Amino acid sequence: MNSLLDQIKKRRIALELKQHDMMLRAGISRQQYQRLESRGNPRLDTLELIAKGLKSELLLIPQEKLQDVLAVLADDNSSSTKPNTTGKEKSSSLADDPWQGLLGENE
Repeated sequence: MNSLLDQIKKRRIALELKQHDMMLRAGISRQQYQRLESRGNPRLDTLELIAKGLKSELLLIPQEKLQDVLAVLADDNSSSTKPNTTGKEKSSSLADDPWQGLLGENE
C-alpha cells in the first residue's frame, strides 16, 4: 500500500494538476504543498483541505476491512456497468451489495 502522501501526489497527477494549482483548489501556497509532498507530516486540517481540492475524501478504514474495501473499489466500475437482464430481484450477495458487512456484523 502506498503512503498517504504518495496517494495524494498520484491523485493530483491523475487530475492533471500542478502543485501550483493546489493554491487555488486547497487554499495553501505552492511552497507549502510542495513541502507536504516531499517531506510530509501535514496537520489533519491541511489534509482535509487537500482532499477537498483533489475531489476526494479522507477515510479511516479498519485494517481487517481494508482488503474488502480495496476489492470493492477495484470492482466498482466493472459491476456498475452490467445491466440486470434476468428480470429477477437481486440476491443479497457481496457482488450485489459490496458494502454489506463492512462496518460490522449488525448493520
